Formats: sequence, C-alpha cells, structure tokens
Amino acid sequence: MKPKKNPKADLSRRSILFFQIGMILMLFITWRAIEWKTYDKEAIDTGMVDMDAFEEEDVPITELQNTPPPPPPPPPPAPEVIEVVEDEEEVEETIIESTETSQEEIVEVEEVEVVEEEEEIGDVPFAVIEDVPIFPGCESKRNNQERKDCMSEKINEFVNRRFDTGLGSDLGLTGINRIYVQFRIEKNGDVTVLGARAPHPRLKQEAERVVNMLPKMQPGKQRGKAVGVLYSLPITFRVQD
Repeated sequence: MKPKKNPKADLSRRSILFFQIGMILMLFITWRAIEWKTYDKEAIDTGMVDMDAFEEEDVPITELQNTPPPPPPPPPPAPEVIEVVEDEEEVEETIIESTETSQEEIVEVEEVEVVEEEEEIGDVPFAVIEDVPIFPGCESKRNNQERKDCMSEKINEFVNRRFDTGLGSDLGLTGINRIYVQFRIEKNGDVTVLGARAPHPRLKQEAERVVNMLPKMQPGKQRGKAVGVLYSLPITFRVQD
C-alpha cells in the first residue's frame, strides 16, 4: 500500500502562523464576550415624565397695602420784616469806644510781689543724704563717710549697753535672734521710731525702748536744708543654751 501523503510536504513551517491566527481569534472572541452587556427592560429609563409625581405648589397671595403718602414739608419761615425809617427821623447809633491807648496816656501798673515757695523735701535715706546727721561725739569728723562710720559705731555701742539681752533666755528663745528697727532723725535732731520687727513682741518693745533713748543729734541736710533722715538699725544677739 502506498502512502497518500506527499513526502515533500513540510507542515511544520506554517505551524507558527496557524498558532498566531488562533490566538488572535481567541482574544477577539474573549474581548467581545467581556464587552457584551444585557439590560433589564424594567430598569431602562424611557424618558417619560410622570406628571402625577409632582405636587401642586401653594402660591401665597400677596396683598397690596395702601400706604398713605408722607406729609408735606412745613412751609418756610416768613422773611423778617425790615422797617423802613424816613430820613427825617433821627436814629440813635451805638458808638463802640476804642480800647487802644495812645502814647500820651500813662497806665499805672501795680507792683506784683513774687513770693518764692520753699521746696518741700521729703525724708531722705541715710545712705544717700548729702550732709549726714552728726551723732554727739562725731563732730570732729571731716567728711560724710567718716561721719557715717562714726554714727553707726556710736549707735551700736549705745544699743549694746542698754539692750536687755537676758530677755531672750527668759522668753525661751535659743540661738541667734535678729531685730530690725527703723527710725527717723527729725529736722530738729530728735529720734522717732517708725516700726520694728522681732521674733517676739517683748523683744520688739525692748528695741523700741532703747532706740527712743538715743540722744539728740545735729539734723541731716539736703541741698542745704534740714530734712528727716531714715535709718534702719539691725540688732543681733545670741542666747546661750
């Protein structure tokens, strides 16, 4: 039996071409299948408008109100009547006297006494006073600094001699106790206590008593005038246990 196939025919040459044509055909069929759409007939909007769906809108009725017109403006005031005077009648004229004076007139001016008011200078702190108050016994000091040092030394000696340091142990206090007294040296040299701070009222009274015993001093001066001078005095003492 003889074979029917031509031995010279080579089908492998066109296999790639047939494969590509098949792939293109399958891709085209798949794309059309994906793009294919179906719709429900009831869901299709035919574009018909249902007039029954709209409700009738109530249109408000506008009433026109008859507003009366505004009142007319008041008439202008009547013009002032000018009285005409005949030439024969005499009219009194108002004469305005001149206030200018001539060189011939002599004006007397009273002398004005100028009273210079003395400037009131308040209290000045001891640290910035121009002329320091002089404590008795410090008259020989020449400048302010020496007078300040002398005054502080004399006041400390005076207070240490007269202050009752045994009062601290009687009150049950221990250790170091500090008292602060502020006083003013008046314009006449007297001493006035302004206030005190202490750990006990009895110590405050004792400090004020001793400061009030300070002797009269020569007053301090500011710009050559006697003024009050403020002085702060610390008092420190130790109570032996």
